Amino acid sequence: MSVIYLLLTLSILVAIVFFIAFIYSVKNGQYDDTYTPSVRMLFDDELIKENKKTTTN
Repeated sequence: MSVIYLLLTLSILVAIVFFIAFIYSVKNGQYDDTYTPSVRMLFDDELIKENKKTTTN
């Protein structure tokens, strides 16, 4: 029975460590999207053309 308590405690500690690492990485910009804005400018003209087509129809 003591092994169950030990494993439960260890698993909760590991989960807390991973949660703290996740929060730390989000705050430091690890998951920021740096690729899409550079590609979006290539397709801006197509979006404007599509909007003009839908408004004229």
